Amino acid sequence: MNAPLDIRGVLEYLPHRFPFVLVDRVLEIEPGKRILAQKNVTFNEPFFPGHFPNYPVMPGVLIVEALAQTAAILAFQTQGSKADDKSVYFFVGIDNARFKKPVTPGDVLHLEVSIMRTSRGLWKFAGKALVDGAVAAEAEIMCTLRNI
Repeated sequence: MNAPLDIRGVLEYLPHRFPFVLVDRVLEIEPGKRILAQKNVTFNEPFFPGHFPNYPVMPGVLIVEALAQTAAILAFQTQGSKADDKSVYFFVGIDNARFKKPVTPGDVLHLEVSIMRTSRGLWKFAGKALVDGAVAAEAEIMCTLRNI
């Protein structure tokens, strides 16, 4: 098991930057197997004023994006590499996405992702986003690394 990562470590593995970094820290990681990361959901998130003004809820698509960013960190660590300006992980598919509980300001989103399989540069991951131990969302995510 590799050491946890703070935000500086996370930024070494993701090409994303504010306001689109959706992983604050990595709590646990087993390259080739699984990762547990964290997103602290604050009222200051740029999407809350419009989604929804009277009842702020984190958009489901951004929860899935947070899972995908977590998956990218796992893939990079599994390969022993880091993000660079020559390549990027792209979504190629999302299956079985389910949203079970709203994520609101003040929540701590725990992002659990495991590798289901990898073949010819295509990665498939199982992801769950939890708040206080309850599943808020889950999805199977497929990604591939592409040169840009």
